[in-house]
Amino acid sequence: MSGTEALARLTQDRVDHRFKGLPPDADGLTVAELTAQRRNLFTDGFTTPVLALSAERLEHNLALMETYATRHGLAFAPHGKTTMAPQLFQRQIGHGAWGITLAVPHQVRVARAYGIQRIFLANELVDPAALTWLAGELARDADFRFVCYVDSVRGVELMDAALTGTSRPMDVVIELAAGEGARTGVRTEAECAAVADAVAATGTLRLVGVAGYEGEVPQANPERVHAWLRRLVALAADFDKAGRFAGAGPDGIVISAGGSAWFDAVADVFAEIPELSAPVLKLLRSGAYVSHDDGHYRKVTPFNRVPEEGALEPAFRLWTQIVSRPSPEQAFANAGKRDAAYDLDLPFPQAVRRDGTERPATGIEVTALSDQHAWLHTAPEADLEVGDWLGLGLSHPCTSFDKWQLIPVAEADGTVVEYIRTFF
Repeated sequence: MSGTEALARLTQDRVDHRFKGLPPDADGLTVAELTAQRRNLFTDGFTTPVLALSAERLEHNLALMETYATRHGLAFAPHGKTTMAPQLFQRQIGHGAWGITLAVPHQVRVARAYGIQRIFLANELVDPAALTWLAGELARDADFRFVCYVDSVRGVELMDAALTGTSRPMDVVIELAAGEGARTGVRTEAECAAVADAVAATGTLRLVGVAGYEGEVPQANPERVHAWLRRLVALAADFDKAGRFAGAGPDGIVISAGGSAWFDAVADVFAEIPELSAPVLKLLRSGAYVSHDDGHYRKVTPFNRVPEEGALEPAFRLWTQIVSRPSPEQAFANAGKRDAAYDLDLPFPQAVRRDGTERPATGIEVTALSDQHAWLHTAPEADLEVGDWLGLGLSHPCTSFDKWQLIPVAEADGTVVEYIRTFF
């Protein structure tokens, strides 16, 4: 089945109890049929809590990052772990993305099921069952492009053992750690050379570049991040001079970095990459931009440092309902840890809806989350009653998408024009 056919099949799934927040009277309809009804999020049967994406802001963010990558000469493989939504993967590719970055084998299987032809796995892969499956994908589809990290001689040995006898070598990049005490990756250039030697000694792997994640630089600031990125570029140049990329693939030499907090530094340093023996694929991997947020990424986005380049817009809103108002200082909404991201920040009250009128959520603060309740502190100026809808902004897209299997996409007036399916 082609990726296009697989995406089309998503619209034939039946709406039922599996999907939170959708109208109970839509049970039995296909997603396509429900979409065609263009129901209103606030007046046509959706139940709280319900997470919604803004159609306009989603499109704005997709277009903005396409423009940014093009302006800075960057290829773009946004991290798909953020959304795990094949519909959004295809929209990202439609907005110029080279491919999709992923983290674990299950995510790669989802992407392949929906036709993604270029995948960057930002992890060392040593699971023999996953490697065998991937080797089969590479063998059956000559157009499938797959690149993954290696960060140890032992990892190379395990990969080589699992891939022995395969018909097509697997492309790998050496992950340079962001510093002592950082997450994964090779700590020193000498160790990087040892890993590269191990790759060269196999017939199953092909070294095509270097990569890393600047978001793990200890005590990150612009100077430290720029310095580490220059170290990554210098490693690539040294490896190229030594002839280590002689067998680089159709995209040339891959140099990759870029989360959602420092992609401006990546753009700065990658603009300095010297001419190498083959073309360079300068691959940016930021993922949270799709929905952005009202918390962590609002604070750390590079667009705060380069406002002339534009601004991302938070596209999520979690609509809840006030179910208890036990005192003038306290209220409770019917959404909690099962529904809202809370690992970085608690949700942010944004808007109150009553009788078709929306106003700012003045004087309301989320102070805690239970499994299915948000604890609210209400100041004297807060106008809040049982039955009101409360719209919450969220912090951290990666732990927002994963709580919802089918997410309505609503226009500014509440008209739902699409439903996004996730696979976590």
